[in-house]
Amino acid sequence: TIYSLVSSVSRASREKAAATSAVSYIMCRIIKSAAFSLPLLLSSSSKVIASAFLTNPHLGSTTTRRRNMSRVSAKASLDQEIESFVSKEGFGEVVSSKPMGSSGWASFRRVEVSDPDVPDFFVKSSSRSAKDMFEGEALGLKAMYECSQGEDGLRIPKVYHYGDYTNGGGSLLIMEYLQLAGRSDDRALGRAVAKMHLAEPTAEAGNPNGCFGFNMDNTIGGTPQPNGWTKGGSTQDWIEFFRDERIGHQLNLAGDSYCSKLWQNDIAPRLHTLFENVEVKPSLLHGDLWSGNIGSVEGKPTIYDPATYWGHHEAEWGMSWCAGFGKSFWDGYREVIPEDEGFLDRKPLYDAYHQLNHYNLFGGGYISSARGDLETLKRYLDKM
Repeated sequence: TIYSLVSSVSRASREKAAATSAVSYIMCRIIKSAAFSLPLLLSSSSKVIASAFLTNPHLGSTTTRRRNMSRVSAKASLDQEIESFVSKEGFGEVVSSKPMGSSGWASFRRVEVSDPDVPDFFVKSSSRSAKDMFEGEALGLKAMYECSQGEDGLRIPKVYHYGDYTNGGGSLLIMEYLQLAGRSDDRALGRAVAKMHLAEPTAEAGNPNGCFGFNMDNTIGGTPQPNGWTKGGSTQDWIEFFRDERIGHQLNLAGDSYCSKLWQNDIAPRLHTLFENVEVKPSLLHGDLWSGNIGSVEGKPTIYDPATYWGHHEAEWGMSWCAGFGKSFWDGYREVIPEDEGFLDRKPLYDAYHQLNHYNLFGGGYISSARGDLETLKRYLDKM
């Protein structure tokens, strides 16, 4: 995460889904925490190589020196970029720049400046170019910021700057620092997310034409997420977008023949059946809303680390099996956006996208969960 190092009709089906959800939630927390804060486990061959370095003082010392020199150089470049930004924006001088840990590919810092009227900054940096990834995150945060204004809106950090280092060698993203706390008022969170979902598409929010997609491709976790704009904003446009740019894309990455055949032969041709009597309009989505991307700031709900795009508001709940949303949250959300007919029948569709993405990121049993979601969809469609 940015700040911390962090449906079935029958009773039997519901019980199975509940058990699977509970296990998935626990595994999601464990695996995602590991992915963001722990080193990868060494393979057998890697252990042999590591052992050679540990037992050879010449190799080890040379490697250590090179690594230390690289870290010093990267820090110097980052410091220069931060100082240049602060000076150019007229924020005075950098008073302090404190490390706040790292993830698998980025480091985090809190920066304080001398101008008392300027808030502290949160800086996310990478020693290798990550411009596209940072730009996708920045534009997503900007869109959520625009769609969350008002007292009852989400507290989204303001983005100030993003891009590659002037002289190369890395990238950074500078945003407002927020003093995060844990989730506090889930009902308020539900209402605030619903408000964001109801925000009208505008140029300021990155959607001047009211279509599905986003103004650039971004990532969900480490997986590329294509966001090419649809021709319009109709329900059929959404069906085609989700068919091709979401499930189809993840299936191509997964390479699972069973899921691909099930999707192509039994589900995709009948996908429109799931959306009968439903009018889908573009809503701004966080896109990866799980428990690790939710918190509060001075009691106000906040969400971060987005995989933002404009889509069907129900698609937001594809990660609900890993989000811990309880009755209070859903009561708050449904106060603003009532449940549409067929919501539970469509939910396996949106769950499948994230299960497939988790399989592409982590492997393991997620493919079984994705198969289960697709099989549930097929059974429903067979009855129609």
